[in-house]
Amino acid sequence: MNWLSASSESLMKAEKTIKAKILELRKGKEELLRQEYESFQRYMRGEKATPLYSATKQQADRLLKRLKGKVKPNKEYPLILRRDVYRANTKLTPYWLKIPIHGVKGGINVPIKTHEPITDDMVCREAKIIKKDDEWFVYITVEKEVEERNPKSVLAVDIGIRWIATTVSSNDPKPKFYGKELRRVKGHFFYLRRSLALKKAYRAIKRIGDKEGRVVNDILHKISRTVVNQALKNDSAIILGKLKGIRKRNGGRKFNRKLNGFPYYKLTQFIEYKARWLGIRVIRISERNTSRLCHRCGRKGTRVGSFFECPNCGYSCNADYNGAMNILRRGMGYMSMPGAALTQPELGMMKP
Repeated sequence: MNWLSASSESLMKAEKTIKAKILELRKGKEELLRQEYESFQRYMRGEKATPLYSATKQQADRLLKRLKGKVKPNKEYPLILRRDVYRANTKLTPYWLKIPIHGVKGGINVPIKTHEPITDDMVCREAKIIKKDDEWFVYITVEKEVEERNPKSVLAVDIGIRWIATTVSSNDPKPKFYGKELRRVKGHFFYLRRSLALKKAYRAIKRIGDKEGRVVNDILHKISRTVVNQALKNDSAIILGKLKGIRKRNGGRKFNRKLNGFPYYKLTQFIEYKARWLGIRVIRISERNTSRLCHRCGRKGTRVGSFFECPNCGYSCNADYNGAMNILRRGMGYMSMPGAALTQPELGMMKP
């Protein structure tokens, strides 16, 4: 059955992560948490005799399996717990976290403050504790059933370097480009790191690396939220190209640096979980040759930087726009949407 003709009352499971801060830890509880956290790090680095709560040890084994044993020596990994988050009517906070501790019956209970409510229709699946400076934070994975929307259009997202995301819609093929601020931020921190490396200021490099991560994540959240809101407004399904092999491209030293430094997978993950949380369907399709073929005539063209030209039909346009249009067409064909004829852009509309 075509999923587009399915009932609008169909349900699907959606996940998201809710950030929380551990509040006002007493000295004894903080010492126990610190011991368990450090034991988790030692266990991750191969010290299997380290005393660690059994269920937490199982979580560490699962993480090691996902990492295929490739543990970074200086990286601190999040302490992964089960779903022991519960409500307690206290003046401090309505949410508490139960942390299992090796050798402590019942573990410890700590108050947490979430950045958004955990509603009754959500189920807590997992909690990850991380330490930043002298503060403790929890990332709680929650799941709920959402009503799947019945899309009336398609929004295609092309992932690239000059523009990390380019979108076109079957309602309106006029493109939207995202990523100008991200390029500026990545470039700023690259040159800052290089100048600090010449001075051998390695601690400063780590500090600005952490800051860069926070700034980049904020930008990615804003981009993904805008894309998802666009799909929501137009009752669109979102088509994302599969990114397999994107980092294998070779376009010179500067190109490769930008390619390997851009957080493509994180952006697509942000788009997908935000969309599913709202009941918006996300389809991933192959991106193979979408940057090489002309979206007008289907023949192979030439791409140089941000410019695409087709020698067959003579059409030229922005290369990311051409890729997004190909993803749009491919996605609509994949979904067999009835009445999904596209309005062709005027020739020259996207000439660079």
